[in-house]
Amino acid sequence: MTTVLVTGADGQLGQCIQNITHQFPSLDFLFADRNTLDITVANDVLDFFETHAIDWCINCAGYTAVDNAENDQENACKVNSIGAKNMAQACQKNDVKMVHISTDFVYDGLKTTPYTELDKTNPVNVYGESKLKGENEIKQILDKHFIIRTSWLYSEYGNNFMKTMLGLAQDRQELSVVNDQLGTPTYAGDLARVVLNIIKLRSQDYGVYHYSNEGITSWFEFAKAIFEESNIELYIIPIDTKDYPTLAKRPRYSVLDKSKIKKMLNVEILDWRQSLRKALLKFNL
Repeated sequence: MTTVLVTGADGQLGQCIQNITHQFPSLDFLFADRNTLDITVANDVLDFFETHAIDWCINCAGYTAVDNAENDQENACKVNSIGAKNMAQACQKNDVKMVHISTDFVYDGLKTTPYTELDKTNPVNVYGESKLKGENEIKQILDKHFIIRTSWLYSEYGNNFMKTMLGLAQDRQELSVVNDQLGTPTYAGDLARVVLNIIKLRSQDYGVYHYSNEGITSWFEFAKAIFEESNIELYIIPIDTKDYPTLAKRPRYSVLDKSKIKKMLNVEILDWRQSLRKALLKFNL
């Protein structure tokens, strides 16, 4: 039996993984949230690894409040950079293979074609910087790692764009949504399955990979699709980023090229709208 530690178990991806564990009978899971394992404390991480027999670690733990990170750089760095370093060191010491979740925000969004794993990173906000530092720590410490950059993550769990839109629709008749930032939504349930398949197949094709659903859209079009698929009638107004100022700057274009993960790990990827339907079905159960 392969034992898999999942950190950040109470987050979107952690909960989606918990949802499908029964489909992976060859894997034995150990779920840890911040109360069980604080990844920012190096000694606690080492102690945890030494008292549990772990074969793989999926690091879903992260500081994900993008705007808050601008004024809370210390904590963002603590979790996303130092936490990643602590996990990598514990994995290295105990011969544990690691899957680490990163972000499209490591890019500046100045390209107009999908970003490949070889494209230059250049984050435009504190969150992106902290995640990139975490990636670099892992690369320097641990050979047996998979870093998966994903984008616009949403699910039936936690706080995310889909649930925010559905919540706002309950007491609004119109909404303004940004239409000049392009990317691809990623259903966390799909990402969970990809990660567990990597472990189930005991892949040794370590390195950096991109994963999102297929297609390109804007936040405005994403919102429109959420309401259409939910049969909600709401007037949505497309606006520019400049008309909706936020603390953190966002990349204008963060579409990820998935060629590598499809080829190397034989991953099949659904169109973002198909996956949105799945997520809405789960949310409405």
